[in-house]
Amino acid sequence: MSYNLLKGKRGIIFGALNEQSIAWKVAELAVEEGATITLSNTPVAVRMGEISALSDKLNCEVIPADATSVEDLEVVFQRSMEILGGKIDFVLHSIGMSPNVRKKNTYDNLDYNMLGKTLDISAISFHKMLQVAKKMNAIADYGSVVALSYIAAQRTFFGYNDMADAKSLLESICRSFGYIYGREHNVRINTISQSPTMTTAGSGVKGMDKLMDFSNRMSPLGNADADECANYCITMFSDLTRKVTMQTLFHDGGFSSMGMSLRAMVQYEKSFEEYCDENGNIIYG
Repeated sequence: MSYNLLKGKRGIIFGALNEQSIAWKVAELAVEEGATITLSNTPVAVRMGEISALSDKLNCEVIPADATSVEDLEVVFQRSMEILGGKIDFVLHSIGMSPNVRKKNTYDNLDYNMLGKTLDISAISFHKMLQVAKKMNAIADYGSVVALSYIAAQRTFFGYNDMADAKSLLESICRSFGYIYGREHNVRINTISQSPTMTTAGSGVKGMDKLMDFSNRMSPLGNADADECANYCITMFSDLTRKVTMQTLFHDGGFSSMGMSLRAMVQYEKSFEEYCDENGNIIYG
């Protein structure tokens, strides 16, 4: 059901790769809610991914770009304004990748060149995106920019590796740039800290399936899926949230406020029962 929340608005969605992508879901819902959009991803992702199918479905143009390149980002914003017929009202940054995670390098044995790439792709690209947009005056007053984050920016999660550092930087950029852009142009900038979601990028995190099960047991409302995240993003793009900025908004079923849930405690106790003898002594393998 459409509410026309984005009727007449123009947007850019960075990061849609395939139907698993949160950015893919956001793009679909944005158009359903009345927006016109452009899509952007790396040239390799455009060639290898399924974004052309999304482009055909939504009747929108794909602009290949490396989000770590200022020159490429300038092209994206300039072309988007030309194609859509005016300044941009909303932008989604759904970009993240860690070469260290892909190479299975542990956090205490990082390749620092790879760490630099992780930070550039997953966080500094957000700063570049905002800086380019501001210098070009590409985002309309009272526009909205959202980047996707994760609670590992603030707490330690096994296997999340240097992506946790990237998400911390991403959230800091949101606050710092949000002050400047809000003060000068009323543009609001927020991050959404989403439940673990089995996207293409998420599947590379060690133990992702177990992490999703754990967070689902801990969250009173259960994990938020990609479709539900898209709903939240659309709300943040709409005029209903014009005074929300510089926030890390948790969209995780309540996980971020939990210490221990009953479901998680029951499972925890069962794990001891499985490894104890009849006298309650732990049996070591």
